[in-house]
Amino acid sequence: MDQIAALLDRHVADGDIAGAVALVEHDGERRTVTSGRQGLPASPPMRPDTIFRIASMTKPILAAAALILVEEGRIGLQSSVEPWLPELAGRRVLRHLAAPLDDTEPARRPITLDDLLTLRPGFGAIMPPADGLPIRAALQALGLEAGPELLSFGPDEFMHRLGQLPLLAQPGERWLYHTGFEVLSVLIARLCGRPLAQVLDERLFAPLGMTDTGFCVPPGQRDRLAEAFARDEQGRLAAWQGDRAGAYLDPPAFPSELVSTAGDYARFAAMLAAGGTAVAGANGPVRILGEASVDAMMRDQLTAGQKQRSPFMPQFWDYNGWGYGGSVTTRATQAAALGSYGWMGGFGTSVLIDRARRLVVILLLQRVIRDPADTWLNIAVQSLAYAGAS
Repeated sequence: MDQIAALLDRHVADGDIAGAVALVEHDGERRTVTSGRQGLPASPPMRPDTIFRIASMTKPILAAAALILVEEGRIGLQSSVEPWLPELAGRRVLRHLAAPLDDTEPARRPITLDDLLTLRPGFGAIMPPADGLPIRAALQALGLEAGPELLSFGPDEFMHRLGQLPLLAQPGERWLYHTGFEVLSVLIARLCGRPLAQVLDERLFAPLGMTDTGFCVPPGQRDRLAEAFARDEQGRLAAWQGDRAGAYLDPPAFPSELVSTAGDYARFAAMLAAGGTAVAGANGPVRILGEASVDAMMRDQLTAGQKQRSPFMPQFWDYNGWGYGGSVTTRATQAAALGSYGWMGGFGTSVLIDRARRLVVILLLQRVIRDPADTWLNIAVQSLAYAGAS
């Protein structure tokens, strides 16, 4: 932890980040270090309970919530989602990615819950981004292109807009990042007939004691919200433009990405590391999720052919697969053992869970990821955590 603290301090001193919180839990022993400040130099120092926008680190939480509903018998993994998401019925599919929007063929089968969890529903981010594609222009025009900004319209409007467009691929054919989990957030709420925030609180946050996790920051806690940054054209930290409207300070129009703290997220991660059980207060272990569901979350669900058809970050598929809501390490490195599970958020947050070693590594900072080099610090922290746990 001393080496992790020194590493973070160097990056703060170099102006690479404003501050960060790192948490490592190994064999039930949890340690946390902080570095820098919550924002600009005059802002308060970073603290263990600083609140961060965790962006796509929400995906494992949504996956766990969906699997709880599967265990409750509300839906099956191979069930069509059309009864709850009629906007996705009768889908048409582009004949190829560059095709005009009316050059389509029928979908060969309905979209399933498994498709959403594995990001194989046929819609998602186009990687690498390519100008001139009619489908990309349509996504941009409808405000559906993936990015760090929160959507400005609600779940029903989101589904209405998405339903106007053809799929980019046949359901189950390709892995396409992100959008499947926006759809999953709508599905969970509709399955339960209640707002997503309420469902997550009942199934996960309250049982786990995650009191600082939600879709916005309560007024009395806003001094704990870290500022968000992005690199400017000279590579220096600048205030993130998307934060000017006070994002995450009020309930969002479209609840799909959470704020949380290192300690809160560690409760969730430790539950997964323990196979779905958590120690909650004086009552002892509490079963949150079945062990078979945790196994499924942390098992590579993609075929070699699907990976080959699914471009993403350079060399990503050489070392990783995709489970439910996060990546699964398929080729060990110094920063991730074989079978470890985790994911990153677009503001630079990350989690890694190694069940075999009972290891959880969390790094939280607030700098928008623009290219793979922006993930180096997360990888370095994970490598140091593994060195300390060996």
